[in-house]
Amino acid sequence: MSDEAREWLKYAQENRQVSRLSLGQGLFNACLQNAQQAVDKALKAACVSKGLHAKKTHSVRDLRNDLKRIGSEVGLEDTDCDLLDSIYLPSKYPLGSALPDFAPDEALARQCLSIADRVVPAVERMVIRT
Repeated sequence: MSDEAREWLKYAQENRQVSRLSLGQGLFNACLQNAQQAVDKALKAACVSKGLHAKKTHSVRDLRNDLKRIGSEVGLEDTDCDLLDSIYLPSKYPLGSALPDFAPDEALARQCLSIADRVVPAVERMVIRT
């Protein structure tokens, strides 16, 4: 595993852990931010391990599609991508900004964390084999 892939994976694991801790404290917005970032960074680790560059994007769908084009699957469905991509901006900016109202709740936080809990280990296995 390359040093770059290892670093992306380390950051992904850290975001996943913070997401879990945030959920436990009822900090749903922080949980969402970190779950999305865990998947984003895990996908970048996968891309780098497969010889692609780590795109400067936060689109989970774009990163997943880059991997799919080279025949690598990480277990992300279109609905997972849509959800994670839809929460990226609203989870980072306060209500009343240019974005629509967004109030995260426990169910949404758990759903996003479950995606991260599925994807990060899948990428870990992929990256270790590479």
